Amino acid sequence: MTFSYSMKRGALLVLNSGSSSVKFTVFEVDPGEEQIMPLFSGQLTGIGTDAHLSAKAATGERMADESWAERDSGDVPALLPSLLAWVEEHLPPDLPLLAAGHRVVHGGANLRHPAMITDHLLGELETLIPLAPLHEPQNLAAIKVLADNRSDLPQVACFDTAFHHTQPRTSTTYAIPRHLTDAGIRRYGFHGLSYEYIARHMETHLPQLASGRVVVAHLGNGSSLCALNRGASVDTSMGFSVLEGVPMGTRPGNLDPGILIYLMRKFEMDADALEHLLYHQSGLLGVSGVSNDMRVLLSRDDDNSREAVDLFCIRTAKEICSLACSMGGLDALVFTAGIGEHSAEIRARICGHLKWIGVDLDKDLNKDDATRISTAASLPVHVIPTNEELMIARHTVDLLTMRNAA
Repeated sequence: MTFSYSMKRGALLVLNSGSSSVKFTVFEVDPGEEQIMPLFSGQLTGIGTDAHLSAKAATGERMADESWAERDSGDVPALLPSLLAWVEEHLPPDLPLLAAGHRVVHGGANLRHPAMITDHLLGELETLIPLAPLHEPQNLAAIKVLADNRSDLPQVACFDTAFHHTQPRTSTTYAIPRHLTDAGIRRYGFHGLSYEYIARHMETHLPQLASGRVVVAHLGNGSSLCALNRGASVDTSMGFSVLEGVPMGTRPGNLDPGILIYLMRKFEMDADALEHLLYHQSGLLGVSGVSNDMRVLLSRDDDNSREAVDLFCIRTAKEICSLACSMGGLDALVFTAGIGEHSAEIRARICGHLKWIGVDLDKDLNKDDATRISTAASLPVHVIPTNEELMIARHTVDLLTMRNAA
């Protein structure tokens, strides 16, 4: 990455704001060294119930582990000014805060690249709230609070949907009347910042993979998979919303829409009840009746927990095969995100369903979370840690550089 030397050395704040939590990372930007280096990161959790701040330096040193319950008035926007003040208090004296970058879940059909935030852009993003009702309002609230508290601070929106605009219409179109497709009901795909990071990482460190057909499995509390052909997205498991695809922590993944009609008629469930069921009560939690945490389920020995894990693994394996079909073959498989990076058992179970296509894991390499976890004779299987925050920081610096050079 090339920096404009008119951009001064300073700090960048990256925010990922949810309904009851805010994740943040602060980076140092040093134009002379042409580097973006993490300084510290953390999160505010339990907002609205028992807010708690935790943070640590890039060196691993703990910077905060404290209750913010006394400051908690019930929502994220109310706590963001305090978080911004805390961040600036912990910056080195010679590193002023230059800008903020935000993960914005939905960019719609038109926003295909990161963008500087303006009043016009905010207005456009507000029209997309119905497409991501549980995520978009929280993303925009954080932007507005920072604008109110630091009107001089440039802000950049990075869209989780943008990376998937390279997909063909056969991957983005549902079999519904065209006037509904034209109204925006189409497959958008998400986790794009994660997939973009993986694509760039492979281009630099694993060029033999980057030039081929790769399925990336982003497996966490929210899970999706993406087909990358020469680094470009050609298909993905998530579609119109973050509900489609494989089972997740509390979301069901693919679901026969006839079930929703049945629930409306038989149990008189309205839109709010269905939304709560699909976003908060389904997935691993719904099947197990115990937890949405894969670690908890793997530690248990009851039938429901085992079934939840088995369902997750077989559905993920089936999705890998489906995405390989979209590319006309498969040259490599990559695991990333919380479960994908850290659960050797889940990787082994998923790959156990893929032996028929030439996948064979090396048990020791898999146990050690090695970069390549497959045998020499196997279809290559890799573990690559993702870094969405760094991707947002890079985009923010790129836009600032362009602005300063203008």
